[in-house]
Amino acid sequence: MPPRGSRGPLPPLLLVWALAACAARASEITFELPDNAKQCFYEEIAQGTKCTLEFQVITGGHYDVDCRLEDPDGIVLYKEMKKQYDSFTFTASRNGTYKFCFSNEFSTFTHKTVYFDFQVGEDPPLFPSENRVTALTQMESACVSIHEALKSVIDYQTHFRLREAQGRSRAEDLNTRVAYWSIGEAIILLVVSIGQVFLLKSFFSDKRTTTTRVGS
Repeated sequence: MPPRGSRGPLPPLLLVWALAACAARASEITFELPDNAKQCFYEEIAQGTKCTLEFQVITGGHYDVDCRLEDPDGIVLYKEMKKQYDSFTFTASRNGTYKFCFSNEFSTFTHKTVYFDFQVGEDPPLFPSENRVTALTQMESACVSIHEALKSVIDYQTHFRLREAQGRSRAEDLNTRVAYWSIGEAIILLVVSIGQVFLLKSFFSDKRTTTTRVGS
């Protein structure tokens, strides 16, 4: 018996989309990286699998971070220092656990917010018949085009969200600095005004002298 609210099995087209979405693994995480800290992630990858690591610093300091990627033997495949964003694609040379780390150890006071997207493998064809010589129907071709367009839209939306978050962080930081600067200027102006008042008052104040008569 289907669960409550279910309308029966999925249509064949939706079922194909669901299977295609589950075939390729992808890790998309946004995390906070404290100052003087290092965060590592691990992924089990089979030999010959194509992988892509993409990252971007959203908030904190100069929006930079160190990134390092190692294979199961500890060989460094990718290493960059103080990068704001970057993308790296590689093909696994052997089976095993691959490690990639983000480091903020060069920063003493500033926390960072880092986003990364680690894709393992490529998306399978939407229809199994794409691997054969048989031609696709008009409906299947339209579905493939829509599928590719939706993937592009998702990528653009992700990048725009990251840019919006980074822009908002910069605007809030600038607003805080302007607020502190304005408060400092107001305090300095108040102190100078009070000092000028007392200085002018001292110029116009009467200096009374006391005369003492000495009787003969």
